[in-house]
Amino acid sequence: MANISRRWFLKSALVMGTTPLLAKKGKKLDDNERKLRFVHITDSHLDLSDTDTVEALELAVSHINQHYKNLDFVLFGGDNFNNNVIGEKDALIFRDVCEKLHCPYYAVRGNKESSPTMDETINLQEFQKLFVADKGLKTSGKDWLLEIKGYNILGLDSCIEGQNNGRYSEETLKFAEQTLKNKKPTVILNHHPYSNYWKSKDKKDIYKYVLNNTKETQKRLFKYSNLVLTLSGHKHIDSVTKIKHTKVIVTRGFIRPFDLDMFPMRFVELDGRKVHEKLIYTS
Repeated sequence: MANISRRWFLKSALVMGTTPLLAKKGKKLDDNERKLRFVHITDSHLDLSDTDTVEALELAVSHINQHYKNLDFVLFGGDNFNNNVIGEKDALIFRDVCEKLHCPYYAVRGNKESSPTMDETINLQEFQKLFVADKGLKTSGKDWLLEIKGYNILGLDSCIEGQNNGRYSEETLKFAEQTLKNKKPTVILNHHPYSNYWKSKDKKDIYKYVLNNTKETQKRLFKYSNLVLTLSGHKHIDSVTKIKHTKVIVTRGFIRPFDLDMFPMRFVELDGRKVHEKLIYTS
């Protein structure tokens, strides 16, 4: 076999962008170093007027702590709490429950957080203070980036203040483009889905639920071969499809249990650009 120099190996790995981590010389990466494991929860709609919603989230945290002990983190995909009380009490309770997880957690906003039903509720700056600041994330405007194990996890805010519909701002698209250029396997977490996967014929329904500038977004972001996965919510209907080479997932709304105490979440494992996922329930 021809000799392959270390310089050639490192150069090739950087150009191809297929290896999430480079092992030290003579060391083979084990599963925990190479693979990324996490749970996606969206649309939990914690509401202080309904104690069942708080107990459901507590059940999810307990289930994860007991059955998914090797997670790197948990992702929350928006409409995490209904933001319908004066002040930040519901946000603080959501945070207190999530902080009982055995692993870190990260969150983006949904329309509930960005379009409260009354004045003096939590706003963007307060959401970022509670759920983005001091988490070791790189931030740009409304958006954040977690770099871990050679992967990019992009938290993109697709919300429009005071509206249920969503779109990516130019600032958000540029931040995502710049991140994707580093060639690392990348996951995008946001709230609004990229397609009318439930095949609605109602224009108002589509406008409300599908990312309003999805065509531009697909043209600019989905051209990158290292965009391996997107995770969304909002519609509460589960879907696993593809756009070009990217696996596109909308996880069933946590607020829609399959049966008694069977609240839905999604377990995801990444191995480089390979995506393994399954819908899981709290019981």
